Amino acid sequence: MYNDTVIGLGVILLFLAGAGLLNFYEKKKGRRLFLEKMMASWGKIPQREYSYEELDHISQFFRQREKEGFYIDDITWNDLDMDRIFALINQSVSPVGDECLYDLLRKPVFMEEELKERERLLEFFKVREKERHQIQALLSGIRKPGNVSVFEAVNITKEVEIQGRGFQITMCLAFFLSLLFFMLMPSPGIFCFLGICILNIITYFMKKQDIDLYLNSFRCVIQLLEAQKGLEKLKIPELESYREESRKYRECLRTFQKGSFLVLDQSSAGGGLEGLFMDYIRMLTHIDLIKFSAMMKAMQKHQREIQGLMKIFGYLDSMICVASFRESLPYYSQPELTKEKSAYLHVENLYHPLLSQPVANSIEASKGILVTGSNASGKSTFLKNIAVNTILSQTIYTATATACQAPYFKVMTSMALRDDLERGESYFIVEIRSLKRILDEAEKEGCLLCIIDEVLRGTNTIERIGASSQILADLRRDQVLPFAATHDIELSYILEDLYENYHFEEEVKEHEVVFNYLLKKGRVTTRNAIRLLEMTGYKESLVEGAKRSVEAFEKTGIWKKLRDS
Repeated sequence: MYNDTVIGLGVILLFLAGAGLLNFYEKKKGRRLFLEKMMASWGKIPQREYSYEELDHISQFFRQREKEGFYIDDITWNDLDMDRIFALINQSVSPVGDECLYDLLRKPVFMEEELKERERLLEFFKVREKERHQIQALLSGIRKPGNVSVFEAVNITKEVEIQGRGFQITMCLAFFLSLLFFMLMPSPGIFCFLGICILNIITYFMKKQDIDLYLNSFRCVIQLLEAQKGLEKLKIPELESYREESRKYRECLRTFQKGSFLVLDQSSAGGGLEGLFMDYIRMLTHIDLIKFSAMMKAMQKHQREIQGLMKIFGYLDSMICVASFRESLPYYSQPELTKEKSAYLHVENLYHPLLSQPVANSIEASKGILVTGSNASGKSTFLKNIAVNTILSQTIYTATATACQAPYFKVMTSMALRDDLERGESYFIVEIRSLKRILDEAEKEGCLLCIIDEVLRGTNTIERIGASSQILADLRRDQVLPFAATHDIELSYILEDLYENYHFEEEVKEHEVVFNYLLKKGRVTTRNAIRLLEMTGYKESLVEGAKRSVEAFEKTGIWKKLRDS
C-alpha cells in the first residue's frame, strides 16, 4: 500500500515536471520565433493591407480626443493618400502602436524639442537591437480587443452607469450568514442556505452580462499595466523618463489591478476543477460583480492615466516603426526647420516614398510655384510629394530627400475632390468650399504650405481663369507658400510676377509617349493632346478635324462652328 502511494506520487510529480518542462520549451520556442520575425521584418516594407473598417477603428484615437493646434484635415489626408503612407510605415506589434502612429502622422510638430526627442529615440532603437527586441516583446503582450481599437474599448466605459454595489454585497453577506445558520442549526438552516444559494445564482446570471460586455476593456488596461511592469524591470536608462511617467499612471490604477483575476479569469469552460470551483464561488458570493463595480469606477475615474499608458507604449512602438521605415528608404535626411515667419522651401533630390522607382527632383521656392504640363507628366505626383515630405519632416523628422530646409508649416491641399452625393453638392461647390478653407487658414498666424491641383476645374474656361487667377494671387503672401498645377497656360502669364513657372514635359515618339518626370523651369511650350489621340487609334478624320479647329482658333481667336457632315 505504501509503495503504491509512493509510486503514484512519483508519477504525479513526473507528470507535473514534464508539463512544466514542456511549457518552458513552448515559451522559449515562442520567444525565438518572435525574435526571428522581428529581425526579418526590420528595414523591410510591410505587406499588411488594411480594410476601410480597420483604418476607421485605428483612427478613433485621433478623432475622438480633444485636439489642440493644427492637424492634417480629412481633405488633405485623403488627397495625399496618407492611409497608404501610414501602411508603408506601420510595423507595430501592438494595437496601441497602430493608433499612436496614425495620430502622430496627423499632428505636425511645431517645436524643435519634441522632434529632437523623436530623433533620439529613433537613433536609440536603430543601434540598440537588444533593447528594441525587449520593448517589442513587452508590446506584443498588448493585444487587439476584438473588432475595435484599444481606445474604443477603453473609451466606451466612460458612458457606463455604475450601479451601487449594495445589492451584491447584501447577497454575499446573505450567503455567508445562511452558511453560518446551517452550521449552527442544520435542520432549519439547510432550507435557508439552499434558498439563498438558488437566489444568488439566479440574480448572478441576471447581472453577469454586465461583466461580459466589458471584459475586453478591462483586459486592455491590465495588459497596459503588465507592460509597464515589464518596462520597470528592464531599467533601460535611455527610457527612464517614460518609465517614471508610466509608473505614476500605474500607481493610480493599483486598486484596479488588485484582485482583477476575480473578474477576468472566467474559466469554467475548460478551466479544470480549480476554474469550475471558482466559478461556483462567484455565483454564490457575487464577489466578481462586487469587484467589477469597483474596477469600472476606477476605470472611469482614471481615463487620463489609462490614455497616458496608451500614449507611452504606442509612442515607443511607433518610434520603432519609423526607425525601421528609415532603413527601408534609399536615402533620407533630417530636415532643417526654422521658426521663420516668411514661407520658403528648399529640397534637393526629393522623391515620393510610395513609388518603387521614383524620379528625384529639386526646387527652391520663396514665392508661389505654378506647374504646367500634360496629363500623366508628373505634376500631381510632384505636388503631393512636396506636401507629404513636409508632413513627414514635422511628424517623424524624416525628409525623403538629401536636403530639406523650411519653416514649420501648416499643410493644406485641394486636389482629389469629387461630388458630395450625400449633401447633394456638385463638384464645383465641393471645390470652392475646399479652397475657401485654405483661404481662411491663410489669414491666420504661422506659415502655410498649400497645394492646389487644377484650380476651379469644375467651371467654364473664362470664369475659371478669371476666378482662379484671383484666388492664387490672394494666396501669395509672405507667410503662405502656394504650389498649384494647371493646364491653363494663360495663368502662367497672368501670374508671372507673383508665381515662378515650372513644367513637366514628355517626348512624343512615333508610337509612344515617354515621360521623364523631371521638373524644369519655365512654362510648358508643347501641346500633345491631339497627337496622343492619333497614337491611341482615334480615326484620322476626327484627329485632322481637331488640328484644323486649333489652327483656325490660333489665327482668328474664334472657334469655328461644326456642322453635320
